[in-house]
Amino acid sequence: MLFRESAVSVAARILEGSLALHLTENFRHRHGRRPAAAEIRSWERSLPALVNALMEAGLDDVEILVEYSLPLTSKRADAVLAGVHPTTGEPSYVVVELKQWSAAYPEEDEPLLCRIDAYTQPVLNPIEQVRGYCEYLLSFNGALERMPRSLTGVAFLHNATEFGVAGLREVTEDQHGRLYTGEQRGAFVNFLRSRLAAKPGAEAADVLLDGKIRPSKQLMAVAADEIQAREQFVLIAEQRVAYEQVMSAVRKARRSNHKQVVVVTGGPGSGKSVVAMSLLGELYRRGVPALHATGSASFTKTMRKVAGARKPAVQQLFKYFNSFMEAEPNDLDVLICDEAHRLRKTSANRYTKASLRTGRPQVAELIDAARVPVFLLDQHQVVRPGEMGTKEEIQRAAAAEGLECTVVELDGQFRCGGSEAYEKWVVDLLGLDGGTPHQWEPDGRFTLLTAESPQELEDFLLARRAEDYDARMSAGYCWKWTTKITPDMTTLPTDVVIGQWARPWNVYGDRSVLGAPPAPLWATDPAGFGQVGCVYTAQGFEYDWSGVIIGPDLVWRTDRWVTDRTASKDPVFTKSTPDSDIDRLIRNTYKVLLTRGMVGTIIYSTDPETREKLRTLIQPAAGVEVPTLV
Repeated sequence: MLFRESAVSVAARILEGSLALHLTENFRHRHGRRPAAAEIRSWERSLPALVNALMEAGLDDVEILVEYSLPLTSKRADAVLAGVHPTTGEPSYVVVELKQWSAAYPEEDEPLLCRIDAYTQPVLNPIEQVRGYCEYLLSFNGALERMPRSLTGVAFLHNATEFGVAGLREVTEDQHGRLYTGEQRGAFVNFLRSRLAAKPGAEAADVLLDGKIRPSKQLMAVAADEIQAREQFVLIAEQRVAYEQVMSAVRKARRSNHKQVVVVTGGPGSGKSVVAMSLLGELYRRGVPALHATGSASFTKTMRKVAGARKPAVQQLFKYFNSFMEAEPNDLDVLICDEAHRLRKTSANRYTKASLRTGRPQVAELIDAARVPVFLLDQHQVVRPGEMGTKEEIQRAAAAEGLECTVVELDGQFRCGGSEAYEKWVVDLLGLDGGTPHQWEPDGRFTLLTAESPQELEDFLLARRAEDYDARMSAGYCWKWTTKITPDMTTLPTDVVIGQWARPWNVYGDRSVLGAPPAPLWATDPAGFGQVGCVYTAQGFEYDWSGVIIGPDLVWRTDRWVTDRTASKDPVFTKSTPDSDIDRLIRNTYKVLLTRGMVGTIIYSTDPETREKLRTLIQPAAGVEVPTLV
């Protein structure tokens, strides 16, 4: 929140011309940067329209919370009005989305989106936008959970006529989402009077701001149903041990205010995320406040899509590691940190406000946020400079706070056909645990092949797709990535070029482009085939057949692997990244790519000497009979 005062006080600031200056200074202090010009214009033009309506309604003492931050997100509501309900005498809140638009029209066949002349891309219908804000607040603010009927939401398009935005009303209006235009100013004033009395709103504002930030019981009940009813997880062996260790720690925490850290380690496909989902479903069913967090945009967005496909509110239970910089200590009972090898030294980035740039370790923030922080990781999947999620690092952080730290190691294998031999073969191939490359001996669980060209690799995968398997191609980050797609392009840029063969990288960003899925969904959307995935879009996912292109950043020379930092186009590698770190990260990258397949992997190297080495270790694809699905 940038600012809080009564309506009459805000009106006085507007009259003296100081409101925008005051908000700009508060914004600079909070975010460490100057607000955008559009934001300042909104304060100068839209806030006065709202305040004038409040004054006309006689609601001088209603409290206005300007730029109210939604819990655990960077999103902000333009204003929240806090006061007393004129009928019940209970606290009453109105979330207000302010728009300067004079005209807007719905996107064709997509009424939840709309277009205005000032933007090149469609934006969310403001009715749906404010409704989403209300539903999110009900899901995460403990004060509102106890009085859900106290909250309403409204979009006020103070420059618009009814004719100019008539199409926006194709979206159903309700208590949490409704729209008024400047032409309906009288109706807007009456609406405000129906929700707020002419009484001081400071106490109601205090109640809202003091509300505990945690998943509501209603949301957890929905999540339990969504996760457990849709996915029947069966935990075995160490998976069950990990699950029971966490549940035991939860019981202790609730019984005696006990705090305990749990670390679950395991290779790709060992069931870490199955444990995470099983825990979430059970915790929500029991009404235990818990959140799931990762450091991976692709993984988090996919979890939101899968777990919250039918109930969008469930998506809000999936957060990022840097969402907890301002979390109250132990406010959650359980925080499940999946893909914890993606932990970074700190949560700060270039957008972090100055007051939060404390240098506090990210792992310490996550440990402090819950009474039972759970970390699930595979330290051979650290692929970027600055990632530091290891068992030892978490144990040190727990010890520094005098906390018990329980470690459970998952040694099962549920990816790669359940072949522990294949995972060990990959680790030895890349020399990650001191092993050396050796010939692959088929174990009847997993198929491993080499290709002599990228076209052979792609043709082989196409044949598997024709047999109803899913498949993906991925590669080391050895080709520059065109991240900007211009309107004149009719096909994706073919960045990955090997001789006469050329294919695009997976789409950059969160939007589908030219029939290709957005980056977070490349591994799960069937339309992802045909683009080459990188480690950042493949990590955390699996598919039946994996085609891996080893680029010139990792080559075999005589009797050892040599990493070539100059061959990498990964922008996260900088001149300051030591050679030893780059060597480890490139090897880890290929470990991730080589362990995505459930049925089989086919490998091609761009380097002749490396291809020759692979021929001595792996059966070539040419002429091999591959079992088909029955």
